[in-house]
Amino acid sequence: MRARLAGGHFRMINEKLYTSTGKEALEYFKEDPELFNMYHTGYQEQMTHWPELPVNIIIKWLKDHSSSLIVADFGCGDARLAKNVKNKVFSIDLVSKDPSVIACDMSNTPLDSSSVDVAVFCLSLMGTNYANFLQEAYRVLKPSGWLLIAEVKSRFDPNNGGADPSKFTKAVCEMGFTSELKDFSNKMFVLLYFKKKEKQSSKGKEIEWPELKPCIYKRR
Repeated sequence: MRARLAGGHFRMINEKLYTSTGKEALEYFKEDPELFNMYHTGYQEQMTHWPELPVNIIIKWLKDHSSSLIVADFGCGDARLAKNVKNKVFSIDLVSKDPSVIACDMSNTPLDSSSVDVAVFCLSLMGTNYANFLQEAYRVLKPSGWLLIAEVKSRFDPNNGGADPSKFTKAVCEMGFTSELKDFSNKMFVLLYFKKKEKQSSKGKEIEWPELKPCIYKRR
């Protein structure tokens, strides 16, 4: 019974995060910080059903590159990435249960412009204004900096209500990135690798961002 209640709370909070802006989600957790613990307990339980976790692939990617690269982990959760690499990592999330985590709206972080080499979104493009999160990542990234995105595969499946991955990639590139790699080999998630262009693009037409399908977990 307790597990069923916990699962119900997780699904409720999860749906709230997918259907709110980053600012609304921040206020939601400020009103009741315990909801953040409920969410992450449920999230960790869901991850036990995945044969492979995208955060581990990103950790390996960082270990294969220079440890001098400065990283911003947007939506860090339990800061697993920071705990498993030698890099300096700015761990960012809506609530800080650890002194190393910066609590803020991911569209408005305290990081300086052009201050990090790698921006990571690992299953964290959850807000309805996710484009603002990516714009913030663009701001804090140095020229030629990396943007790594891992997302639930169904969110990029246009045959089942998900976004067209080519339209998403086009929008990110119009912001000022180049697409370096798209990995759809995993059955649970996709990995997208972008690099910030050396020169900032002149502002042209408004970018058309595709709607990302909320990932709503079913009752087990």
